[in-house]
Amino acid sequence: MKDLEKYKDILEPFERLVRLDICGSVHEVPENNSLLRCFQYLRLDSISRGDLCWNGDCLNCQVWIEREDGMEKGVISCRTKVAEGMKIVRTTKEIAELLEDAE
Repeated sequence: MKDLEKYKDILEPFERLVRLDICGSVHEVPENNSLLRCFQYLRLDSISRGDLCWNGDCLNCQVWIEREDGMEKGVISCRTKVAEGMKIVRTTKEIAELLEDAE
């Protein structure tokens, strides 16, 4: 597990990590947090410096998740909470570049 001290000011409280599939790559991220905060957990430096508004106005953090019926649903990652087993099937170019080589 990562040294959580450097994340204490940005993450919502959590007790466990949940599995998140990002375009075929599975990661463990903190529950009870927005997808964008989870992306920041994976790539602190790049996400923190990205061209993101963090309030849903820019849409640079939009991703598409797979629904239970197999269809895609576009969501804004700064306003969407992560869920166990969530599957992100597409991202904006901005997010894809910022998440490159995520841990």
